[in-house]
Amino acid sequence: MTSKKSRSRAGKHKIPAIRLADPFYERETERYESPLPSREYILQLLTEAGCPVDADAFAEQLHITEAEHDLFQRRLGAMQRDGQLMLNRKRQLCLPDKLDLIKGRVEGHPDGFGFVVPEEGGDDLYLSPKEMHRVLHGDRVLVRVAGFDRRGRREAKIVEVLEHVNKFVVGRYYLEGGVGFLIAENRRINQDILVPAEHAGAAQPGQVVTVEILIQPGAHNEAVGRVSEVLGSFTGPGMEIEIALRKHDLPYVFPPEVEAQASKLPGKVLKKDLAGREDIRHLPLVTIDGETARDFDDAVYCESLGRSGFRLVVAIADVSHYVQPRDALDSEGFNRGNSVYFPRRVIPMLPEALSNGLCSLNPEVDRLSMVCDMRITTAGSIKEYRFYPAVIHSHARLTYNQVWDWLSGAAKPEKKQAALMPHLEALDKLFRTLLKARAKRGAIDFGSTETQINFDDQGKIKEIVPVIRNDAHRIIEECMLAANVCASNFLHENRQPALFRVHEGPTAEKLAALRGFLAEFGLDLGGGDKPHAKDYATLLDKIKDRPDHGLLQTVMLRSLKQAIYSPDNKGHFGLAYEA
Repeated sequence: MTSKKSRSRAGKHKIPAIRLADPFYERETERYESPLPSREYILQLLTEAGCPVDADAFAEQLHITEAEHDLFQRRLGAMQRDGQLMLNRKRQLCLPDKLDLIKGRVEGHPDGFGFVVPEEGGDDLYLSPKEMHRVLHGDRVLVRVAGFDRRGRREAKIVEVLEHVNKFVVGRYYLEGGVGFLIAENRRINQDILVPAEHAGAAQPGQVVTVEILIQPGAHNEAVGRVSEVLGSFTGPGMEIEIALRKHDLPYVFPPEVEAQASKLPGKVLKKDLAGREDIRHLPLVTIDGETARDFDDAVYCESLGRSGFRLVVAIADVSHYVQPRDALDSEGFNRGNSVYFPRRVIPMLPEALSNGLCSLNPEVDRLSMVCDMRITTAGSIKEYRFYPAVIHSHARLTYNQVWDWLSGAAKPEKKQAALMPHLEALDKLFRTLLKARAKRGAIDFGSTETQINFDDQGKIKEIVPVIRNDAHRIIEECMLAANVCASNFLHENRQPALFRVHEGPTAEKLAALRGFLAEFGLDLGGGDKPHAKDYATLLDKIKDRPDHGLLQTVMLRSLKQAIYSPDNKGHFGLAYEA
């Protein structure tokens, strides 16, 4: 039975019994003025049929009216795109599961062949160059297993293309024999894209362009596109970045609604913003970053408490004050996920009014922050902590090299900055204390060399040089680790769901391989079947002066799993932290 309300909303015609038998009929009437058969009911009926069903006969079976026809076809089309059903050449509706079809994503290879990576997991399926002619890298497809190739891999035939994901492709435009075409910068897109003369615009042969695909590739046709943007010469300054942005589909332009919301933000912290916040502007917090940093996410302050240890204050910009759940800024930040850093250019997650302004802890201006205020003992353990929203005033923008020169005695601060030295010295003393605690825990310290790319005046790479890390880098790292441990404990104690940085120990297979490798050098890793981080640290200390130290360290590092973000707290093996 259905209510009068449901019947009145369902339309003017009488609802057939087969439609009323839909288990989700009430839900559909709540959502739509003229409810259609639900996806679940459509799948149920096709499953009960036990064989392919003629599409027109199926619509007739469900008493789809002429007014409902287009909407019903849209629903079936959406189910096809989602891989829930397919339409064969006889215009019959089929269930992929019943046909042993596999949904997956195409992964192209520069040599013309490709693979299907199944959405449900399992081994990849091989796609021949002939099959790859129908699709581009990244497309979603339904395939069937057609046999095995000469290497014993399952070979697939494409039954249906569920989704063409490449709408725009960046590459170089060429004109040969009067025929224009694009060779994609993404080497996984092996097919050329035809560009008819009327769609070439102002593009010149050899230039880098973006092409909008008008006709997707098929079994009997090439992809066809039109030039939507001319980027310029392949050797032009900064062209590598322009190509990378488009090749990886990175959003580098903010939507109008995001720009509009950002334009309404104040240029500074307002008096009304201070309500409910602790005022710690008197504390001489400072930011310590690299010379080329443009935005400053965190500021630190340390005070020696004598035998009681240290007070460490870590402040980060309080973005949540300006970005509210589900507003335009929040939605765009969610879509981007993170800022992307290129040499000499940053693609921020949020507009510059926030990323370089209100949410950057710039020197000598008030900023809204979230603070982790810690008391750390002389043994390096966190005795107590609390989090609170605050307003801070960064007293200086310092660099790693600058701070290390002052602490090591290589240089002296100017008169204005000399007042900061007691707090920087307290930071250094705390760092030494935390290092001892780190060693006692048995945390692993894999040494690595980072590099920096220097450019000439034309924006071309001039040289790649190693970046020498000093203890100022490590001071900030230890401060951030301490604050993160507090945050992890706070969330865990309050049973709040969160993502943890998880680093698990080696698997049995990798551990056996590592021990076998080390044995050839007359070395052994302690800890038996379940080594602790301390066992790794002990061996690293033992080999640090060997000429083959770099090789051994690399093999040891590769024996460990990669650190990941996970909702399940499994601890951090490398840092010897429980959370």
